[in-house]
Amino acid sequence: MAFLLDLGLESDIGPMTLSAILNPRGLIGDALAVLGQQAARRPAIALSAFMAGGLALLGAGGVAGSAITHQRLAQEAARTEATRAQAQRELNAIAARVGELQAQANRLNALGERLTRMGGLKDGEFDFQRPVGVGGDGEVRDMRKAELGTSLDGLARTLGTAGEQLTVLDSLLTDRQLSMDAVPSRVPVLNSYVTSGFGNRADPIVGGGEFHKGIDFSANTGDPVLAVADGVVSFVGVRSGYGNVVEIDHGNGYVTRYAHNSRLERRQGELVRAGEEIAKAGSTGRSTGAHVHLEVWQDGRVVNPRPFLQGALRG
Repeated sequence: MAFLLDLGLESDIGPMTLSAILNPRGLIGDALAVLGQQAARRPAIALSAFMAGGLALLGAGGVAGSAITHQRLAQEAARTEATRAQAQRELNAIAARVGELQAQANRLNALGERLTRMGGLKDGEFDFQRPVGVGGDGEVRDMRKAELGTSLDGLARTLGTAGEQLTVLDSLLTDRQLSMDAVPSRVPVLNSYVTSGFGNRADPIVGGGEFHKGIDFSANTGDPVLAVADGVVSFVGVRSGYGNVVEIDHGNGYVTRYAHNSRLERRQGELVRAGEEIAKAGSTGRSTGAHVHLEVWQDGRVVNPRPFLQGALRG
């Protein structure tokens, strides 16, 4: 406005408003009309005013256009950042889902390896660490988000079903293993051999015939006497003819008796595992010397221990 005031045109143009500045076309039109009137009276002054005013108006229009362009760029940058943030959130959600599935797959691999060992499968028959072979000749294309979600859901269902099946199998094999552990299958003293078998024999003390209810194992006084299977100690004490005795109930109809011990090391009600020490060998009761006498009872009936020991016997 200063150049117009200097030229004495302020009375004709009047003060500029903000709306006029933001509308350069209207402003230029109004200025040209006023200058046209002034040109008739003072041509030289009007020409100078026209040139100076045109430059000022063009500058004002440029500033307004620059502000609008900057605002649009800022809005576009904000939309881009919002899109990027949303994509990152979706990627993080997929990564978390994949992590859950990977953990589930690792658990199944560990369970599979355990079942392989329990089942006595040959080495290499089931290798849960080696990736399986896959292939295909289909055309490769970009996968849509919905397809990826469907694939992850399907994989989760597959892993869930496999986990349920392996858990059932694990339970069955564990029960079978527990049952096998509860069946007499070990010798009651290490590095020994059988000195007297099961059945009819000549009585070693008074002569004549007798029925020997168990198997005698060679031992020295103080040698560890071991449980031949898992179970609970059902009796600890002295029995006529047997001397110091430990009896173990294996919970499946089997009871084992260990006789002629020099010392008893368990109490009634204790849980014992196969191979754990339960007494010290000796020669108490009707005995001619230190040894371990083992009996096996099945459903209340004494049976020959030899078939249960699965080749662990010597002599």
